[in-house]
Amino acid sequence: MSLRARDLLLALALALLAGLYGWWFRADRHLVAVLLVFVAPPVLLLLGVLAQRASARFWAGVLALFWFSHGVMSAWSHRDTALYAWAEIALALLIVALVSVPGMRARFARGKTSR
Repeated sequence: MSLRARDLLLALALALLAGLYGWWFRADRHLVAVLLVFVAPPVLLLLGVLAQRASARFWAGVLALFWFSHGVMSAWSHRDTALYAWAEIALALLIVALVSVPGMRARFARGKTSR
């Protein structure tokens, strides 16, 4: 089976998010913790999306809520890294939108046929 364009875009968004975290926290003195907490989850979910695992798309949506919250908190409290935080917010919103499309299509398609 081939990957859909939406899954490829989701994989790209996850790769960009992992890269953003890697660059953002590159000088952190707790680099191993940063890699485990911030970089590893999007990379593992990226691999799951490429393997066409539905659970990877689900968990990407769930974790995107955390990433969005982290971005808002960072943008609000750390003005010096606000650009990174806004990029994180944008990527998290993109991920939420991409994983929500199939469910929204199914929901609104059902509503049209029942009338």
